[in-house]
Amino acid sequence: MREPAFWHGPASLTSYLLQPLAVLYGAVAAKRMQRKGINAGIPVFCVGNYHTGGAGKTPTALALAKLLRELGEVPVVLSRGYGGQLRGPVKVDPSGHSAADIGDEPLMLAERLPVVVARDRADGVALAKSQGASVLLMDDGFQNPAIVKDASIIVIDSHRGLGNGKVFPAGPLRAPLAPQIARTDALVVIGDGTAAKMVATEIAMRGKPVLTARLQPDDASLESLQGRRVLAFAGIGDPARFFNTLRNSGVDVVRERAFPDHHAFSKADIDGLLSEARRDGLTLVTTEKDLARLKQRGELPVWAQAVVPFAVTLELDDPAALRTFVSDSLFKARERSFQETNS
Repeated sequence: MREPAFWHGPASLTSYLLQPLAVLYGAVAAKRMQRKGINAGIPVFCVGNYHTGGAGKTPTALALAKLLRELGEVPVVLSRGYGGQLRGPVKVDPSGHSAADIGDEPLMLAERLPVVVARDRADGVALAKSQGASVLLMDDGFQNPAIVKDASIIVIDSHRGLGNGKVFPAGPLRAPLAPQIARTDALVVIGDGTAAKMVATEIAMRGKPVLTARLQPDDASLESLQGRRVLAFAGIGDPARFFNTLRNSGVDVVRERAFPDHHAFSKADIDGLLSEARRDGLTLVTTEKDLARLKQRGELPVWAQAVVPFAVTLELDDPAALRTFVSDSLFKARERSFQETNS
């Protein structure tokens, strides 16, 4: 779906009329978050956000996985597989699965580290551990109580913030903000905007780390677009963030095309975009996540091979702070597990 404009604008009549539904939805979501989940038996890190749509979770999850590996851990991603038809539990095979099978984010992540998809996340724990996992890395699922989390890292885009701050369907929040903040162990604010200032202050006052970061373009991606004029398209939670990242990286974005989040691109879609791009001498550029949805059994079809992916990585302003947080969380998780086992 494409997020309604009133979620990210000033107070509106539509939002006001939806408020009774938002109160009901929020009460159910808050109560659900209080349920007791299963203990996975190994440390569980969750990368999530307070609201629907994009914020930078996937680059953050990849950065966390890289750090865990540097610390000698074996992280395995556990995902619900949003947008995929397989219930799982199943280990993602980039050469055998498609986004239609297991979702675009798991497919993209699986090109870099082991990923298990399970519609019921608790069902995926055993399979992830059978893959040698020493740490479970949950991609999203912050509001899902099925598994006890040892560290929940929330990601916020500093320009987008929390929109109008209201709960779905009156706004983008997945649950009331207060219980979500109470369960937050660390906050990652991406970009140099001010829309996340209120939340960052609240988290810091609770003694939790607030980390700032930015999305850094991959050198190879920049080189491939040097001197080119581009038509950029994206079907992610916040396409504008992608377009702005391109421009801020010095890429000459002549035209933009935004699609709904997780849009399943057809050959007709790409043919139309390519025709428009070629007519005006433009290069067609998209995100790695969108490119994952174009792949068929690990390969791009002939009709999509002219599409250029633009890769980004998360660059933390203080990487040592994240290392300290992760190391402390691992120690506390294992100490708690030891005490529970021997109690």
